[in-house]
Amino acid sequence: MQINKNLKLGFTLVEIMIVVAIIGLLAAIAIPNFVKARTTAQMNACINNLRQIDSAKQQWALETRQATNASPTLSDIAPYLGRSGATAAAQTNLVCPAGGTTATFDTSYNILSVSQAPLCLILSTTHVLN
Repeated sequence: MQINKNLKLGFTLVEIMIVVAIIGLLAAIAIPNFVKARTTAQMNACINNLRQIDSAKQQWALETRQATNASPTLSDIAPYLGRSGATAAAQTNLVCPAGGTTATFDTSYNILSVSQAPLCLILSTTHVLN
C-alpha cells in the first residue's frame, strides 16, 4: 500500500502579505516618533550650546570688567567655552546640530551683547534660550 503525502513546504502568498502588512504598520507608527525624538534632541543640544555661550559671555564680562552693552567676539569668549580654549576648536565643536555637516559657529550662533541672550541663526523660532 502506498501513501501519498502531499507536503508543501513554505509560506503562501497570503501569509507573506500579512507579515509585510504588519511590518509596514509598525514602521508607520515608529518612524514619526523617531523623527520627533531627533528634532527634540537637536533642539535641546542647541539650547545647551546657547547656555554655554551665555555663560562664557558673562564670565568674560566679569573678568575683563566690561559693561553690559559690550559685545564680545568668538575669540574673546573662546577661553571660557571649555573646549580647549582655542577658537578653531570652538568653531568646529560648538554648532547647531540642525545646521547639518556644513554648519560653523558663525553660521549657527549670534553672540550679541552681554545683556542679551545669544541667538541661534538656524532655527531662531524654536531654539531659544529663556
